[in-house]
Amino acid sequence: MRLIARFGVDNIENFEVIDVYDTKIDRHILDKNNPKIPTLSKQYPSAIWMERKMSDEFGIEIEDAFDNRPLVKQERFPKYIYPLRKDFTKKEIDFSVFTPYKYEEISGDSVFVVPVGPIHAGIIEPGHFQFSQAGEKILHLEVRHFYKYRGIEKMCEDKHILDIRKIVERISGNESIAYQIAYFDILSKASKIEIPKSLKQKYAILLELERIAHHLTDLGFIPNDAGFGSALSFMSRLSEDTRRILKTLTNHRFGFGAIKEEINLDYEVLNQFLEMLQKEVEWFEDWIIDIPSLWDRFDTTGALSKDKAIKYGVVGVGARASGIKLDRRYNDFYKEFGYEMQLGKKGEVGDRFMVRIKEVLNSIKMIKNLQTNENEKIEFKNFKDGEYMSFVESSIGELFMYIKIKDEKVERFYVRDPSHINWQAFHTTIYKDIIADFPLINKSFDLSYAGNDL
Repeated sequence: MRLIARFGVDNIENFEVIDVYDTKIDRHILDKNNPKIPTLSKQYPSAIWMERKMSDEFGIEIEDAFDNRPLVKQERFPKYIYPLRKDFTKKEIDFSVFTPYKYEEISGDSVFVVPVGPIHAGIIEPGHFQFSQAGEKILHLEVRHFYKYRGIEKMCEDKHILDIRKIVERISGNESIAYQIAYFDILSKASKIEIPKSLKQKYAILLELERIAHHLTDLGFIPNDAGFGSALSFMSRLSEDTRRILKTLTNHRFGFGAIKEEINLDYEVLNQFLEMLQKEVEWFEDWIIDIPSLWDRFDTTGALSKDKAIKYGVVGVGARASGIKLDRRYNDFYKEFGYEMQLGKKGEVGDRFMVRIKEVLNSIKMIKNLQTNENEKIEFKNFKDGEYMSFVESSIGELFMYIKIKDEKVERFYVRDPSHINWQAFHTTIYKDIIADFPLINKSFDLSYAGNDL
């Protein structure tokens, strides 16, 4: 049984903790005067960040947890303020006294620490990586995030369900279309208005274009971090071309506002692009395969075994590259249009690289098959009270979204980005490698900071 999410809800009269698994949902009611719940982290290691997050945001005590340190709250965040409680309504808070964060440490002769981040040499998001080293050998890595915590969940509360659209589509730029599809799926369930198949096909076309754009970027940066800059130059051009096609089709390079009640796509422009892209990617694959020095860096590096990936509940490319058959597109709808699951064997950088190439080619095939001339329209209205969940396979992996609605307003908004799971397994992939391989391994997963941090 796979753990998908664990999160809290403030029901005014009590707290509720919801555990979402792939086969069932468990609910736990907690006394607000003494909120406690046993940890799941001993069986499901990826639960630890979910539980630390609940503790920071609701003040729920996690019993028997091996890590009770703050997660969301940085060093000057007030200790006894719990931002997701209903009685917290402040727009601003005063900083508290600086409380140092206690990092996990490895001690011993010749052991030293290499801190990387949260500010990096480049236009990338903030994240901190604390290495314990003995020479070049990595003894331990602690990943610390949530420097980009924006209070997305609180921001959505008490707004009309239709008024959170612009927030949802901007949570994580590389996954904007995936987030929008999850949101529209919930609108459909809450209004009991089914999305027509032809419209779902157009949504899927845009989702696969988003996947292509993200994968192409990674296919350039992974070889670049192994010292082969020509691949980055080649793929940067194709990635930019894909963003421009998204702009032509949706009026935005990242597809903000792309998923709508009615969509018209220019298939002529799209198909010209796809024909060019397929030839270029096939040429790139033949080119890159024939560079032995590159594969010397890719093979045996950043290995995530199948057993370890299952233990941590890893999703997306990270799971499939380790040989796990896990993809929310593995259903009759996608299979009808040519979906084929792409799997690796050893979970190494090379496996994640090749899975991305094969997924780009499969996405091109699906986009061609998904095209339809039908032009159906929907209008969502009259949203029913209740709890609604949705799952979408973003370019990173399984995205889970939960919205509780009352009187057409958002009572609770929660998302579990695939990165929130995969970041927790990331440290397990580097212990046989040297610190110089860290950028290469990191890029081979290419996880979201913003989606993780909310």
